[in-house]
Amino acid sequence: MNKKEFYSFFKSVPKAEIHIHLEAVMSRDTIKALYLKKNGVEFTEEEMEQWFSYDNLNGFIQTFLKVQELFTSVDDFDLVFDDLKKYLVRNGVVHCEAFFAPSAFIKKGFDYKLMTENFSRNCAKIKKDTGITVKLLGDVSRTFGLENAENNYKMFRENPFDSFIGIGLGGAEAKGPSREFGPVFEKAAADGYHAVAHAGEDVGPESIWDALKICHAERIGHGITACQDNELMTYLADNKIPLEICPTSNTFTKAVVKKLEEHPLRTFFDKGILVTVNTDDPIFFGVELLDEYYNIHKKLNFTETELKQIILNGFDASFLSASEKKKFKADVEKAFSE
Repeated sequence: MNKKEFYSFFKSVPKAEIHIHLEAVMSRDTIKALYLKKNGVEFTEEEMEQWFSYDNLNGFIQTFLKVQELFTSVDDFDLVFDDLKKYLVRNGVVHCEAFFAPSAFIKKGFDYKLMTENFSRNCAKIKKDTGITVKLLGDVSRTFGLENAENNYKMFRENPFDSFIGIGLGGAEAKGPSREFGPVFEKAAADGYHAVAHAGEDVGPESIWDALKICHAERIGHGITACQDNELMTYLADNKIPLEICPTSNTFTKAVVKKLEEHPLRTFFDKGILVTVNTDDPIFFGVELLDEYYNIHKKLNFTETELKQIILNGFDASFLSASEKKKFKADVEKAFSE
């Protein structure tokens, strides 16, 4: 297939995306609109380029926080979910599990209960309009320390809503080691929530071990430093622990890989690890899910059959029910057989 044919075909194949941040699907038009609403002046292209110029994980996080600062009311999330809907349709995603990070908004004085009502309404609207299911994972956040993470979890537990399925650990990994957040994840497990954690993104494999052993993470976000530990790779493969791989994101933050051709995704796949492919932050890294599939096809030599397996992995790694996974996977097989 040429590039045009590749994009057309893979758009038609139903896919799951399970590592994507809600605010990071915003379009540049939405960012400009929020900037104008907050500041009363236009956001220039020069300023936009300055915001989106970074070469490490902390630089990206600082821009992420700047974007969050543009929000002035809970209703601003309507724009975000509208962008999310367009993104999912554009990329043939039929099931999405997205992160939302409430800490910055709570610090701004947003009412979390109103946020959950907005999220629930918008997820239901996407389902009604497109048939796409969107589920949300609340980031307890390592960036602001354990006390903030515990406060976030308490807020999640006291304000459940239809689309909320569990918690995640995101933020600056080096500043908030996975091992420090065990108490929060113990509570979530006791309450029956799913748990995932960013780990091994820019810290060594010990961070992944801690996320698995101390935080009881069911999936690992990124996990690319697992390539430095053969025992860990064997453990991940044997226990079918999914890795939420975000290839372009990893080359932007440059912690482990400087270019896509160096990415350990191929190594993980060949070792039988349950790898999935995701975008992480489309607006921040200038990439969408179809782009990621095309890039690993061209630069990591994944065949169409192998790409199908990664797509199937996405559903297996999701928190869908067994019957839902079976249906979606049958739809994938059908798309490839036609």
